[in-house]
Amino acid sequence: MSSPWLKQKLISFEQFAIDVVYGRRDDLPAVIFAGGLQGLSYLFKGIVKLRWWLYRHRVLHDQPLGCLVVVVGNLTVGGTGKTPVVEKFARALRDQGRRVAILSRGYKSKAPPMWKKWWFWITHTAEPPPRIVSDGNEVLLNSEEAGDEPYMLARNLPGVLVLVDKNRVKAGTYAIKRFGCDTLILDDGFQYMPLKGRLNLLLVDKTNPFGNGFLLPRGILREPISHLKRASYVFLTKSNGQRDTELEDLIQKHNPGVDIIECTHQPQYLQLLGEAPENEATRRPLEELQLKRIGAFSGIATPESFEKFLRDLGADIAFARRFLDHYRFVPSDFVEIFSAGLEHKVDMIVTTEKDAVRIASDMPCPVPIYYLRLEIDILHGADDFDEAVGRLCFEQTR
Repeated sequence: MSSPWLKQKLISFEQFAIDVVYGRRDDLPAVIFAGGLQGLSYLFKGIVKLRWWLYRHRVLHDQPLGCLVVVVGNLTVGGTGKTPVVEKFARALRDQGRRVAILSRGYKSKAPPMWKKWWFWITHTAEPPPRIVSDGNEVLLNSEEAGDEPYMLARNLPGVLVLVDKNRVKAGTYAIKRFGCDTLILDDGFQYMPLKGRLNLLLVDKTNPFGNGFLLPRGILREPISHLKRASYVFLTKSNGQRDTELEDLIQKHNPGVDIIECTHQPQYLQLLGEAPENEATRRPLEELQLKRIGAFSGIATPESFEKFLRDLGADIAFARRFLDHYRFVPSDFVEIFSAGLEHKVDMIVTTEKDAVRIASDMPCPVPIYYLRLEIDILHGADDFDEAVGRLCFEQTR
């Protein structure tokens, strides 16, 4: 059994499992597999509720750090669009004079090997400090070491610190003591109970709010829907501008009176791969996609939304390649992508910003590759967003 063969089989099984969870398959193997996952789902739900009960009744304790803590997260796995919201909030707080640090667990980043962790434990040696992705002045790690989202945030947010560590209490303490931070933003921190947020921003993907309603591994929920009650504000992401009263009523049922902020991920421009984000000379306006024949590829949780953006902007997608979320590209992937691009005579190949950070900037491209830059646009509840920022900027620390 060769290693590449085994790797391909594991990738195929992972894709099969994702398709079952998202309801993309209904054949007999999928139905049988879903039944097995459903039993595990009930077990996971019990564990989640027990953990929450232990913290709520102070059997387990959170650890206050004496500064403002903002939590940005969701009830589901997959792409609800957290990174642009974190970026918008961090930028707003930075511009109001706060010293901001973003704390991330660095999903699928290159962590220290297990033997080192055991060695620290056996020898009672202090663990190394959090990885500094950005010190506010310079980006210090690449996407493989930092993780895709932390690297993107570091690159797009000068003046904001970005730290990576699974222990967000340790990372927060480090940010306060070494860099004098007064505001911590927990990226994807809604399930991180040891560090309690002063403000909990819960994101809900309007196109697929709670999946099939089951918790992991049968569904995409990390917590029961009733835990909407823990949110200070609810952000409805990926909105098309039309109100969904049924979804809003469900949110209000579990969290009466909570402010709902509706937003959309708005395409801004195309950026040539390998160029600095601030290099405006290598940007192309979205209008250039109209009637253009393009190729597309992505390794994100919801590739359908990315491809829809391109079609809505007038592009003719000649081919689209989908990879697993956070997939690390290898040279053979681009051999196939460029071959398809030349075969279909495309004008350009377009990917996502999150995928672009995983591609070598000096890679020779027989067909130009651009990434689509997205930013958050508040459709409803802009006053509530400004209020949330204002509360943080003027509230006294405990």
